[in-house]
Amino acid sequence: MAKILVIGANGFIGSHLVDDLSATGHQVTAFDRFSAQNTAYIATGVRKITGDFLSRGDIETAVAGQDFVMHFLSTTSPATAESDPSLDVRTNVAQTVELLEACVDARVKHFYFASTGGAIYGSQGKLEYSEADRTQPISPYGIGKLTIENYLRYFRATHGLASTAFRISNPYGPRQRPNHKQGLIPIVLRQIALGEHVVRFGDGSMVRDYIYVEDVARMICSVVGRDAASDVYNLGSGRGHSITEVLDSLARITGVRFAIDERAVPPTFVDRVVLDATRFAQEFGLPALTSLDEGIRLTWEEIRENIDG
Repeated sequence: MAKILVIGANGFIGSHLVDDLSATGHQVTAFDRFSAQNTAYIATGVRKITGDFLSRGDIETAVAGQDFVMHFLSTTSPATAESDPSLDVRTNVAQTVELLEACVDARVKHFYFASTGGAIYGSQGKLEYSEADRTQPISPYGIGKLTIENYLRYFRATHGLASTAFRISNPYGPRQRPNHKQGLIPIVLRQIALGEHVVRFGDGSMVRDYIYVEDVARMICSVVGRDAASDVYNLGSGRGHSITEVLDSLARITGVRFAIDERAVPPTFVDRVVLDATRFAQEFGLPALTSLDEGIRLTWEEIRENIDG
């Protein structure tokens, strides 16, 4: 089994990775600020490092002795990156380059990166997108992710650092923090739990590919340590759901009839993004994916419990 560092281990996807990697017997080190009182992951026997991603010294300490590094931390969200594009460049992009340098110095064998499948392809009018399609991001968040993907190629060519980027569609599920204003499903569930109006951008026709977070974690863990034919993989359900369909599911699961406040669609939003995950499926196989209704039900249980608590 490998020694694996998860950066962003107390975050949404990172905490699920810690649990799954630990369950398969890997020696996991969890790196995060751990600003929350409790750890989000439930695995025991995990080495915990409290540190700042923006500190070169903290990063170097964390990567020392690791076989694999999984970079699942972001200092910005799509909204904060758009409000201050230079912040994304100064923190996410620049600091990831420093992380890659530290990995080279520490002789890390493989670097895994959480990219975006929702924003990286941009608006091309296609029914679905494969890894062979052009990348045309129009948002600072997507531009930053693509820039990091290109730096992965640079470090592979110049330093031999093997790497894999996962272009994840729209993950949702337990441990997602709705107050961070990222992710339609947790945000709306929180609005429902608080009795607030639900905010909808546009007329509800925008289509996204939603995938349950535990399915994402299982897919990623199935790749770790295995030879891969490609350096980038789409991770999505392959099914598109309009915002109207998602809101209908939310109403059905919660049993709440809610009012909707319609807002103008931001100019960086794309109308339709559905991912073709054939490359991943053919190489590694796909787990049985959680249905949208079931995933929403599990997410609603956690949000309602936290609101009540």
